Amino acid sequence: MDMLTAYRAKIKEHHLQTDTAQAQVAQKLHGLSQELNAHLPIKQTRWGKLFGNPATPPRGIYIHGDVGRGKTMLMDLFFEHVEGWPKQRIHFHAFMQDVHKARAKKQTIEQIADQLSRDATLLCLDEMQIVDIADAMIIGRLFEAMYARGVVLVTTSNLAPDQLYKDGLNRDLFVPFIDKLGHSLDVISLNSLKDYRLGRMKGRDTWLQPNVEWTQAEFGEMWLELTDSADDRSMELNVLGRKLQVPCAAHGCASFSFEDLCIDPLGPADYLAIAHNFRTVFIHVVPVFKIHQRNELKRFVLMVDTFYDIGTRLVALSEAPPEKICPENLQNIEFARTLSRLREMQSASWWGKTIVDT
Repeated sequence: MDMLTAYRAKIKEHHLQTDTAQAQVAQKLHGLSQELNAHLPIKQTRWGKLFGNPATPPRGIYIHGDVGRGKTMLMDLFFEHVEGWPKQRIHFHAFMQDVHKARAKKQTIEQIADQLSRDATLLCLDEMQIVDIADAMIIGRLFEAMYARGVVLVTTSNLAPDQLYKDGLNRDLFVPFIDKLGHSLDVISLNSLKDYRLGRMKGRDTWLQPNVEWTQAEFGEMWLELTDSADDRSMELNVLGRKLQVPCAAHGCASFSFEDLCIDPLGPADYLAIAHNFRTVFIHVVPVFKIHQRNELKRFVLMVDTFYDIGTRLVALSEAPPEKICPENLQNIEFARTLSRLREMQSASWWGKTIVDT
């Protein structure tokens, strides 16, 4: 069974819904899988350098679109139906961690590319995202070296190539790679209007309280639902030259403790960076504020206001409902606004006007 037949079978069996945008991407990936299956990898020496030899490998594919549209599902289906090629499917952050470990062992970019091309001639990277200048400079050189060795790349991202590392420090150094990326890969937008993961949230409370065993279990289940049970990874965001730690990240979601976000001295730039990099933020455990926690409350108000302005979805595990987390003698107009926004952020319309059953 080829990829397209497998995709259509999933629709027929009601595992997937009919989706024109998905079908177009599936057709493109099917074409590449057919091309790869028809030709085993040619030896390295016949590929030549990037853009330098007409005997080049098939063009890879860069799939971008908002979270929950089916990018990862389609790439995995493609990966499953490519045969005879040494291949690897890995999350982009895990891939970069491996690269940084190799660099720490004093391996050059050329040596890393040699090893990667020996292990896999087809490389599928899920959720490509550039968060700092170090990654930006490494990935540009590494991708070019891999292309020269005949590695076919298929990647997914929430961002179009020209949006990668947007507003990042010294981004102009990264722009030439973006141009090459567009010339080396077929860039496809999966612009479906449906966020299929949100259907799993239908009727579910996104502010879970009190902090007890069953709400903790629900909180964990919601994380698995919205990340498709993907392996979560820690990562860093570059914020004005500083490193902001993200304890858990997967599929456009990030998970933090309350201490990470509101006790640590974060500011507007930090909350903006989180909102711009993640569609959904999980927080545990929001406390009932004490009278001495004025600074923590101010950060909480600033965080919620920032997430609200950007349109971030919020899942919280809390000791109490929003109306009960702030003592009366700390309540003011700002908190009243935040409370109103928290209520709105729990609504179905906030999570998506079209919530789709899956």
